[in-house]
Parts: sequence; structure tokens; C-alpha cells
Amino acid sequence: MRTIWNGSLSFGLVNIPIGLALATSPKARASDVSFRMLHRECKSPIQQKRWCPVHDREVGPDEIVKGWEVAKGEFVIVEDADLEAIQQADDSRAIEITRFVPLDQVDPIYFDRTYFLAPASAPAQRRPYVLLLEALKDTGMGAVGRFILRGSETFCLIRPRGEALALETLFLAEDVRSQAEIEEAVGEAEVKDAELGLARQVIDSLAADFEPTELESVYRRDLRALLESKLKGEEIAKPEPVPEAPVIDLMEALRRSVEQAAGKKEKKAPASKSQRPAKAAAGSSRKR
Repeated sequence: MRTIWNGSLSFGLVNIPIGLALATSPKARASDVSFRMLHRECKSPIQQKRWCPVHDREVGPDEIVKGWEVAKGEFVIVEDADLEAIQQADDSRAIEITRFVPLDQVDPIYFDRTYFLAPASAPAQRRPYVLLLEALKDTGMGAVGRFILRGSETFCLIRPRGEALALETLFLAEDVRSQAEIEEAVGEAEVKDAELGLARQVIDSLAADFEPTELESVYRRDLRALLESKLKGEEIAKPEPVPEAPVIDLMEALRRSVEQAAGKKEKKAPASKSQRPAKAAAGSSRKR
């Protein structure tokens, strides 16, 4: 597994050699197709120039500084040396575990990006990795820690994922927005028992195990098909307009949803024992 950062994981006097590997594709947050901006007339790529409107000319990299806008048109200049002075100078390349917490207490809203922790190549150095993995699985705990990644202080949660350790980089508390406004809005709404009962029926009828393979992007699929068609010079068919759904009563919508889900379930239901082929039935009786 290709690692992007190599160091160690430490808690107490225990030191575990590890490597950090991306758990998701670098393009996972966007489409897997990228576009360039072209001039429609000649199809040439457009160049992005850094332009000063006051001097009416292009500005070179050595003429550019960072500025923090404190008011409209007023800036505080920040030099690279200023940022370097407060940048973390920790070069220990160690993830320091500060505490262990119950995993069910960590809201996934704090998760930023997922990495895998790869164990060392030497068999003897893998033992402490496996020890921590099994201990976290047995206790249902996760390890909260901090380390320096690309020169920035990073907080993380280490958790077991199957037979591997995964590391979640964490948002800071101040980065997570409050949901108080939403809670206040929904707190004023009342739900009837009959509506809640029908809603539970809809949920029960659609309940199934989570299948990651079902997470397939329709947009990505259609985008690839569109590009292939354009490459072949084929005419692109315009999609039919989607009719607006009529507004109906909530109870009526829930009833129809229950009926629709029940119909789908009947179609997917396997054949009963009496409808199975005789050979299959005979095989079944032999196993008993």
C-alpha cells in the first residue's frame, strides 16, 4: 500500500511504526472527469493571469503578498515569514494519542478525511499494531490524537475497521456549525401517532443491509456516456422534462408509500417451498 506519510503512533511508552495511506480516491469529492476552460472560437485553453486593476498590468509571483481583509478595501499584510514563525515546527513524525474515547460518542460530523494506518513491514513490528487493533475492538473505543501533517496541526480519531486501523482527521469544534436553528424550527411541529405508525411501516418495508456497491453515481455514468457520444460525433438526446409531483395529503402519501413498498417486496419475494422444483426439494430433505 502506497503511503503519503510515515512515522509512528505513540501512547504511554508504546511506539508503533505506521504509514498513512489514503483510504479514498483523491478525486472522490468531485467527478472523475475534469474540464479545461477553452476559447469557443479557437478552442485554445484560457490562461488565468494575475492582474492588478490599479496598475493595469500582469503581476509576477514575487510581487504578490497575502492580505487579511478587516474592512471593505482595508487589508492587513501577512508575510510568509510571519506564517512560518507560528507554523508547527514539530518534526517528530509521531501521532500522539492523548486519550481513548467510546466510539459511539463521536459524531461523524467531525470526520474530515479517512486514511488507513499501514503496519510496518517487519513481522516483529506488527505485533503492537495488532495489539492496539484488538484492544480497540474489544473495548469499543477509539484513540484521539494529534500530529503534524503538511506543516499543519491535525487532530485525529483512530478506530478499528475490520482487521485494519483507520484514521479520521477531525474538524475542530469551532468548524462545526450549530444546528440550534433547525432544532427550534422542527420543535414547533407536531406529528400524529397515525402518521408516525405509517412512517415506521414505510421504513420497515424498505429496510435492508447497507451495500456499498449500490453507491453508484448516475451523473458520472451519464457524463461518461455523453463524452463518448460526443467523441463519436453522435447527436446528444435531450432528456424529457420531469413532471411536477402533485401535492397530496401527508397521510395519503404515507399510505401510498406503504402500498408501493409492499408491492415491490412481493415481486422480490422468493418462491415458496411448494413452488420449488422437485429436485431442489429432494436435496433439501437430504440435508435434514
